[in-house]
Amino acid sequence: MDYIEKAAHVLDLEISELHRLRARLGPDFVRAVDLVRESVEAHGKIIVLGVGKSGHIGGKIAATLTSTGSPAVVLDSLNALHGDLGVIADGDIVLAFSYSGETEELIRILPAIARFQVNLIAFCGHANSTLAQHADVFLDVNVEQEACPLNLAPTSSTTAMLVLGDALAMVLLEARGFQKEDFAKFHPAGMIGRSLLLRVHQIMRPRAALALVRPEQNVRAVLEIMTSRRAGAAVVADADEKLLGIFTHGDFVRHFQTDPRIGERLVADLMTLNPVVVQQDKMAVEVLHLLERHRIDDLVVVDDRGVPVGIVDSQDLTRLKLL
Repeated sequence: MDYIEKAAHVLDLEISELHRLRARLGPDFVRAVDLVRESVEAHGKIIVLGVGKSGHIGGKIAATLTSTGSPAVVLDSLNALHGDLGVIADGDIVLAFSYSGETEELIRILPAIARFQVNLIAFCGHANSTLAQHADVFLDVNVEQEACPLNLAPTSSTTAMLVLGDALAMVLLEARGFQKEDFAKFHPAGMIGRSLLLRVHQIMRPRAALALVRPEQNVRAVLEIMTSRRAGAAVVADADEKLLGIFTHGDFVRHFQTDPRIGERLVADLMTLNPVVVQQDKMAVEVLHLLERHRIDDLVVVDDRGVPVGIVDSQDLTRLKLL
């Protein structure tokens, strides 16, 4: 058996079904986005229903919606009639996932849901099913063939549900003006959250760890200070603490190749003038942009007077989980 060929066939089948799904996008999808947006903006919740494989897909979509600023709650269809309907309130919106549209556990709670002033959006594969007929909006996820060789296991159908749910969540995200900064609020432990919530002064090496030197010092003395500070760069400033330049370990190595007596030369003659700097109160994400744009490893941090107060070493970013 050619496993690669078999796997490629599965992918081809599912991709083909996604092309069919894309061709069906229309007014119903637009109405679904508008209904969800109106509910969320009125401080309503998104209630997600589903059983079995469809329930797993619904759970993933609920997590995506919640993480992008649209609160979603998964309602267990088995426990809904035993008190869990209490999570529903007037003004909420319900997303129901069932390919057949006839899942008994889900159909059984539709009359109870109808007592609330909520809209129902059905992700379903059959327009004439009970679920589709009771829905305010029917989103068609019908497939011609499952990727399962027996055409039994939910594969193409669950992929269609997942992708259409993702599309709903992402279009909703844009419609609501959700930004990176909003995303960071819900993901403070992630890389994006850290880079967007932390300030430069929170990630820099402080002044006490700064290899701060004068222009009249020679390279040998500068290297000793860098070694004592465990720093890969020295910041050169005058007696008034005005920033003049930066001298890195890489600078030393390059110059040493042509001048073995570099140790006796003044750092002022070899430093990089007017180095790239960042204000200490800027967001940490600015550091990432500057390091990438200028292709440097060390970034001098200054206060509002331009006085060096710290340095960001690119090696620290991995430890801080910003890279």
